[in-house]
Amino acid sequence: MKPKIIIICGPTGIGKTSTAIELAKAFNGRIISADSMQVYRYMDIGTAKPTDAEKEAITHYLVDVVDPDEPFDAARFSEMAGEKIKDLHGKGIVPFITGGTGLYIKALLHGLSRARPADPAILERLTMEVEMNGSAFLHSRLKKCDPEAAGKIHPNDTFRIIRALEIFEMTGKPISNFNQEHGFKDNFYHALKICLELDREVLYDRINKRVESMISQGLLDEVKTLLAKGYHQDLKSMQSIGYRHMTGFLNRGIHWEETIETLKRDTRRYAKRQLTWFRADPEIKWFEPGQKEKLKAIIKDFLKAD
Repeated sequence: MKPKIIIICGPTGIGKTSTAIELAKAFNGRIISADSMQVYRYMDIGTAKPTDAEKEAITHYLVDVVDPDEPFDAARFSEMAGEKIKDLHGKGIVPFITGGTGLYIKALLHGLSRARPADPAILERLTMEVEMNGSAFLHSRLKKCDPEAAGKIHPNDTFRIIRALEIFEMTGKPISNFNQEHGFKDNFYHALKICLELDREVLYDRINKRVESMISQGLLDEVKTLLAKGYHQDLKSMQSIGYRHMTGFLNRGIHWEETIETLKRDTRRYAKRQLTWFRADPEIKWFEPGQKEKLKAIIKDFLKAD
C-alpha cells in the first residue's frame, strides 16, 4: 500500500507551521519541511524557520541540511523527503509535509525521472526566475520557443514549464520531441492535500507585520553575517526574498524605507503566486488556519479509510 501523507501547504505568513504542529501532535505525526529556503543553514530569520520551542514540540526534518552555497533542488528534496517518509511510515508515524514550495511538493508526489540528466545550473536559474517573476513570465517565453508545449501546459503549471524550458535550453529542441520525458508518474503516496487560506487583506496585513518582525529580529545583521562568511550576494539562496533586499540596501545604496516597502510588496506578490499555484490543483481541500477541529476531523477520516 502507498504510504499515507498529510500535506499542509499555503502562502507565506499564513500560519502553516503552527497549524501543522497542532495537527501532528494530534495524530502522532512528524513534520517534513517543504520549503525551498529553510534547507539552508545560517538563514533563519528571513526564512521564518521553526523556533527551538516549535522543534521541541514536534520534530522537523529537512531544515538546515545544506550550506547557502550548496546546490539544492526539487529532485534532491524529493529523494530526501521520500527516504524520511519511508522511515516514518515503517515506524507507524504520520508524515506531515508542510511548506509553501509547490514545485517541491509536486516533485515528491510524482517524481522527476527523465531520459537524460537535468542541467542543475539551468534548473536553478529558471526556478529563481519563476520565484521572482511568476509562472506566466516563463510561460510567455515557452510560447516563443515551443508553442505546441505551451498550448498544452497551463500557465500556472510551473513544474512543467520549467521542465520544458530546461529541455529546450539543453537540446535546442522542443519537449514535444521528447514526450517520454514529459509525463508524470502516478502519485507515489496516498496524500491528503490541505491548503490554508485567508481573506486577502487579512493575509497581506499579516505579511506586512511579519516583515516588520523579521526586521526587528535582526534580518539585516543576519545578512551581514552571511556576507562576512563569504556567501556572495549572487548565490541562489542570497537572491531569495528578504536576502536580496538586504544586500540591495547594503551594496546598492537603496534607501532603508524603500527597501522595507519593496520587501513587503514582493512578499505579498510571492504569496499571490503561491496561491495561484495551489488553486490549479483540484485535489486540494481549502481551510482557514483557525478551523482546527474541521481539519482534525478530515485527517481522522483520511487515516481511518482503507
